[in-house]
Amino acid sequence: MQNLPIDQSNCFISEISTIFEGRPTGALQGLTFGIKDIFDIAGMPTSFGSPSWLKTHPIPTHTTPIVGELVDAGATLIGKTHTDELTYSILGMNAHYGTPINPLTPERVPGGSSSGSAVAVAAKLVDFAIGSDTGGSVRAPASFCGIYGIRPTHGKVLLQHVRPLAKSFDALGWFARDAKTLFKIGQVLLKEDCQAVPSFEICIPQQVLAILPEELRHIFQTQVKEVFAGMTLTEIDLPWMDLPNWMETFRVIQAREIWLEHGAWASEQMDSFGPGIKQRFLIAREISQEMEASAREKRQEIQTLLNQTLNHQRLFLMPTVSNLAPLLNSSQELLEQFRKDTFQLLC
Repeated sequence: MQNLPIDQSNCFISEISTIFEGRPTGALQGLTFGIKDIFDIAGMPTSFGSPSWLKTHPIPTHTTPIVGELVDAGATLIGKTHTDELTYSILGMNAHYGTPINPLTPERVPGGSSSGSAVAVAAKLVDFAIGSDTGGSVRAPASFCGIYGIRPTHGKVLLQHVRPLAKSFDALGWFARDAKTLFKIGQVLLKEDCQAVPSFEICIPQQVLAILPEELRHIFQTQVKEVFAGMTLTEIDLPWMDLPNWMETFRVIQAREIWLEHGAWASEQMDSFGPGIKQRFLIAREISQEMEASAREKRQEIQTLLNQTLNHQRLFLMPTVSNLAPLLNSSQELLEQFRKDTFQLLC
């Protein structure tokens, strides 16, 4: 590759260079991409956003199949991108490796945990980037950085040779600056022919609008009417959509899965974790099997309610996050409140 960009946004884990050259033909011919540093590449360390993880785990000997699929389609991989520590955050701040600079609003956080991937796309260092989304880790940084991001249906793209967080939520996702490129990546990774739906109803639950501050709510309502002019767009009241309870259901299951996956290792490494990460692991340690079982029953109830409401002709339209991206110098109290409000949407 010639004339590779210089990373001035701290989104790549090392100097940008060609790792895998794309094939000369294919749907993604000529495009460059970065990939979150939780995806294994043979011969390259996977840090998982954590110096402690890096020190205690061997260099991978296998490359995630995702890379091969994209390279075979013509895309060139030019680097691995930063992530929040152990991917256990949605803000994009990493106490060990620094915070990627949000090109849209440099004074605000870039969002995470796929922070480097989102910033690399927003800063025009790559044409697209691969991330992962467990509880918003693609959707939140896409929103913060003003780009497109998608989390497809859980399990649609197999996660092989990828560091897990909470497996019943973990999903691969990707970023692009335009919808056409986002769509082309989906055609490669999802391996499906996309069929147009002749007509559908777009519903905005009043319960999600209630989370937004009044000024943002007005902006959201105004913008969606312009974007979806001529389509069926309705606000609906769903009294059973108990978002604080849904968020708690998500939190319990996620935390329990994280502890079962990483608890033994984390118990030996916690003193090296950055702010917030240690506290989340300590909370996860206290989630009992009984609490998890109760939450899984609740999740099934929620899924049933949603399946009864949504179908191929009826969609929900929701804001991604609860407010503007927090300022980098925000207090811990403000950041925690933002997380609490936002996870009611991301869950």
